[in-house]
Amino acid sequence: MPYNELDAEETHIIVNKGTERPGTGALNDCKDDGTYLCRRCNAPLYESSSKFSSGCGWPSFDDQIGDAVKRVPDADGRRIEIVCNHCQGHLGHVFEGEGMTVKNTRHCVNSVSMQFVPQRDALPEVLNDR
Repeated sequence: MPYNELDAEETHIIVNKGTERPGTGALNDCKDDGTYLCRRCNAPLYESSSKFSSGCGWPSFDDQIGDAVKRVPDADGRRIEIVCNHCQGHLGHVFEGEGMTVKNTRHCVNSVSMQFVPQRDALPEVLNDR
């Protein structure tokens, strides 16, 4: 099954490594229990239990699900980009050493890069680009 269809903004952020404006993402203030999935391929990325309010303007997580998120050097050479390990879709950046949580890690993720599935709902099938 092919990846989910993306609109222009989603393509700009997920495929072309853009960034949504801070404070504009629909998932920034979500406090419901559930799972955050990759918008492009449905791969589970984060549990709501790892989400915290960092005040940065984007959803923040201090842990990922297993090896769902891959770290790669950013093109600017100063930051570490995070991508979905399944489809390589751009998620955002990871920062360490800020002291915001016990794990001392902040995954700063574009809301557009994710979809949220409430705990009571079944997770959709993870998609492949075929």
